[in-house]
Amino acid sequence: MPFFSKRNETDHMPPPGLPLLALELRAPWEFGAVLPAWPVLQRAPLGDGHTVIVFPGLTAGDATTVPLRRYLDSRNYGTQGWGQGLNLGPRDGVLETAKRQLQAASDASGRKVSLVGWSLGGVYARELAKEMPDLVRCVITLGTPFAGHHRSTNAWRIYQFASGRDIERETENYNLPEAPPVPTTSIYSRSDGVVAWRGSIQAPAAHNPHTENIEVVASHFGIGLNPSAWWAVADRLGQAQDAAWQKFQRPTLPGLQFVYPDPER
Repeated sequence: MPFFSKRNETDHMPPPGLPLLALELRAPWEFGAVLPAWPVLQRAPLGDGHTVIVFPGLTAGDATTVPLRRYLDSRNYGTQGWGQGLNLGPRDGVLETAKRQLQAASDASGRKVSLVGWSLGGVYARELAKEMPDLVRCVITLGTPFAGHHRSTNAWRIYQFASGRDIERETENYNLPEAPPVPTTSIYSRSDGVVAWRGSIQAPAAHNPHTENIEVVASHFGIGLNPSAWWAVADRLGQAQDAAWQKFQRPTLPGLQFVYPDPER
């Protein structure tokens, strides 16, 4: 399972420049904003207790997703990390282990499972949902590059070094821009310093009208620790499984209506 999409009209999308890359240093401040935002975050919809598996980004492990998972636990979800150590790309057995985890989580609860993925972790979430859609309730990705050529990120060399795989050869075998056949949300930031933001935009899909893109103001390294991204994740997970799916509505709560840029601008 590759990190990047096959060649398409986004082949010439450039990666973020040095100014945006330098802004990745703001990630600790994004996490620091959680404490003052906590009272508002606790007003996000409560969940129904279903299982949520959270996949980490490239060269990261479950420790990086603990804050997000603890927040989701507080909103009444049963969260799990991916349990495979550092995410070093699609090594032998990675996808098979993820499939077994998804099957076991669904079997244990008797319910569908939601998948949340940060960066490369979002690629796993999307591809798992394509292969096992009957077990997946929804997919939410955070700064995941699925719609652009591999050179539209500043991480492709790291990926190639960590995975030991040839990206050009791998990407011919998958159609990453295609949305999974389940409700799918891409949370992205125009100030992402690693991934070109257009590479995280899900195009409308005729086979799945339940797709959407939500913009937040975040860094790539901080989007999984960002309070506005957390609210969006909790809001999306909070939709009842059997209810009619609704697109994200910008919150009207004081302090929240300005943190989600107008999608019509």
